[in-house]
Amino acid sequence: MSIYLLSDSFHKGVINLPQIKIKHKNKNLDLLSYEALIFSSKNAVKAIDNISKDWKNIPSYAIGNPTANEILKLGGIVDFVSSSSYGDEFAQELILKLKDKKVLFLRAKKILSNLENILKSNGINLKSEIIYETTCIDKKAVEIQSENSVFIFTSPSTIECFFNQYKWQKSYIAVCIGNVTAKALPNTISPYICKIQTIAACIELAKTLIKQN
Repeated sequence: MSIYLLSDSFHKGVINLPQIKIKHKNKNLDLLSYEALIFSSKNAVKAIDNISKDWKNIPSYAIGNPTANEILKLGGIVDFVSSSSYGDEFAQELILKLKDKKVLFLRAKKILSNLENILKSNGINLKSEIIYETTCIDKKAVEIQSENSVFIFTSPSTIECFFNQYKWQKSYIAVCIGNVTAKALPNTISPYICKIQTIAACIELAKTLIKQN
């Protein structure tokens, strides 16, 4: 049995099976006119760092520890880290914190949460900018050799791209990083959902499932 991680993030004991690629946008943004930046993914942090270094001087609001850590790694200021990994809950936490501030939400082309609408409907002076998009890789990363393998799905996009390239076998086991990702799976697949929304926690769950089988 093998553990396949649908990401290019290296972790010991798993086989990387990346499904998506990130394309950064080229934009001219007047970042210094904003008082707060919202990040709901690590990819947004990497993308804005390629566009302008001015973002590092503006307080950032991050959806979780992985995103916050990326902000800090690249030299930014973390003013708040959400206790939730879900966009709608993140938005609710931000309402009081962002009152009377001019806010910029740096986002992907396609998002599943209602973060933007929730904040605007609660009177937050918010603008959003699409600074990257996620697309499927052009060809299979690797051939799947093992039956009874565990597949760790890290986002709805990875699920969509996976099923464009591979056929699901009955012996396979699905582990999802959260409820939003799990809902993107076909109804015929019953996934295990990780209680902690990190890749490391998903890997530990996958190892436990292999031992049980």
